[in-house]
Amino acid sequence: MTRSVLAIGAHIGDMDLTAGPTLAKLVLEGASATIVALTPGERGHPRLTPADYKVQKIAEGTAFAEAIGADFTVLDHSDGFLPSTDDVALQLAQIIREKQPDTIITHWKHSIHSDHEHTAVLAERARFLAGLPIDAADDFAAITPYAALAEKLSALPRHGVRSFLHAENWEDMEDFTPSLYVPISDEAFYRWVSAIRHQAFARGETYGFRYIDYYTALMTTRGCLAGYPRACAFHTNQSPEVSKLAGP
Repeated sequence: MTRSVLAIGAHIGDMDLTAGPTLAKLVLEGASATIVALTPGERGHPRLTPADYKVQKIAEGTAFAEAIGADFTVLDHSDGFLPSTDDVALQLAQIIREKQPDTIITHWKHSIHSDHEHTAVLAERARFLAGLPIDAADDFAAITPYAALAEKLSALPRHGVRSFLHAENWEDMEDFTPSLYVPISDEAFYRWVSAIRHQAFARGETYGFRYIDYYTALMTTRGCLAGYPRACAFHTNQSPEVSKLAGP
């Protein structure tokens, strides 16, 4: 049973769209959920300045998390320029140790967007670092900018994450093969819809892509394969299965 889940996205809204219905389901079943965005996604509006859109995106991401009952954190990296480096992985490892998740959900490793690919790598690296013995006196900790991060990490208990899932995203479909289908109840679906419709980009107000319609239709399609009205698909290293992740 999943009691705690951590969803790690490159931008605010990535995990809200792809993992949001599953997060809503888990919260309804008693689990705790945290959404982490590594960048605000501030360069994704054709008319607003990055500074203005950053403020809007953070407000939208905060409201979404509150609406589904999740925690929300956004790191201050730059949209389109997310580095795949150990200092970022250590930031994530600290969050993993603080939240102690049973399950991590993130992007698939192949994407048309480099930020998504880097996030997949960073999440895997952070999972490893969160379970690794780290002492503030280690040699690597003396290297800037690792020193402060290593000190924070060493003060928290190590944690091993049991389950690692890649969410289905229309930008991350190269070699993506669903191997886990999570049924989404009506209650979870409508909680998600009610929350996601307040994000401007999800409504198609930035570049016109109808995200909410797309992911609603995708859930119906995956539900047909799983034998449920709706389902979310994930890539794992396991054999294909239908799983509720939490609850009976």
